[in-house]
Amino acid sequence: MQQTAIPFLFMRGGTSRGAYLRRADLPEDLDTLTRVLIAAVGAGHPINIDGIGGGSAVTTKVVMLSPSTRDDADIDYFFAQVAVEEPLVDYKPTCGNMLSGVANAAVELGLCVAQDPHTRVRIHAVNTGALVHAVIQTPGGVPDYEGQTAIDGVPGTAASVSLTFMHAMSSVSGALLPTGSARDTIDGIEISCIDAAVPMAIARASDFGLTGYESCEALDANREFFARMEPIRVAAGERMGLGEVSSSVTPKFALLAPARRGGAVAVRYFMPWTCHPSMAVTGSACLAACLFTPGTVAEGLATLPAKAPAVVGIEHPSGQIDLTVDYAQTAAGPELRAVGLIRTARLLARGELMIPGSVWRPPPFAA
Repeated sequence: MQQTAIPFLFMRGGTSRGAYLRRADLPEDLDTLTRVLIAAVGAGHPINIDGIGGGSAVTTKVVMLSPSTRDDADIDYFFAQVAVEEPLVDYKPTCGNMLSGVANAAVELGLCVAQDPHTRVRIHAVNTGALVHAVIQTPGGVPDYEGQTAIDGVPGTAASVSLTFMHAMSSVSGALLPTGSARDTIDGIEISCIDAAVPMAIARASDFGLTGYESCEALDANREFFARMEPIRVAAGERMGLGEVSSSVTPKFALLAPARRGGAVAVRYFMPWTCHPSMAVTGSACLAACLFTPGTVAEGLATLPAKAPAVVGIEHPSGQIDLTVDYAQTAAGPELRAVGLIRTARLLARGELMIPGSVWRPPPFAA
């Protein structure tokens, strides 16, 4: 049986990498789509030898784009987190790093028309309902990937991509504090459950007997920590109204420690079964909400500017990610108006992604 060819772009978005495809070129039903994405990535093998995955959660991501169904957006961005060593796909989260490549991919795939010298694309993140405005460099109406912007976790420099998360107060549950409290105690550990851009369970590193400055490799090897953390994360997901989350990557998990390189706070972010080598974009937006919310586990730990909009630096294993946070303190608590940051993206390859015909054969085209 012949293989099925699917047009695709292979792109780096922020500190992640993966396939960008048109949603219309893929099967409509999720069961078949899941089988296609597992085959594409090669999920179920530690180095994804029979697919384009890179053996890490930051390289087994898939972006699917289509014209938006919303009046306030141009593009619908549907994200899939494909597992590395198991044949699983999670459609619950979104990915802010892969979001960094969405506007360029939309132009490259013919879903948006570029302007000169910049192009603004309003993006609807389908998985969470978030609205994000992206501005990319398109001199002469052509995407430009070369520039002088550097981001920690990626070598060299590239053209800037400006992202602004609009109305970033909640993503899935509809509430910034989905448990109704700024702190919950689970298995003797104080946790802040925050839902802004992505649902997260956030704790202090010291409560786990850690410094918060450990390397990713040291944390990934610390199986005692994961054995303690995972039941807490699962219980937090239930309290947040996310249901049974033992096989889902949400809620994400993070550990906080005092900053030591001039930022606001030091963070170790988990995806959730390995430590992120740098920092997730949606995770950084959620952490910013945690920092500015009174009574969370970040209170007394973080160093914050006094005025808004505030530039907040989040230290991570590869360096630091800086966010511009527009917020207001109201009688009902903090109102996070928008979170902005600068990322980069680069088109690495374009062509056809080959899927075994036994996995999916699209119906014949009807003229």
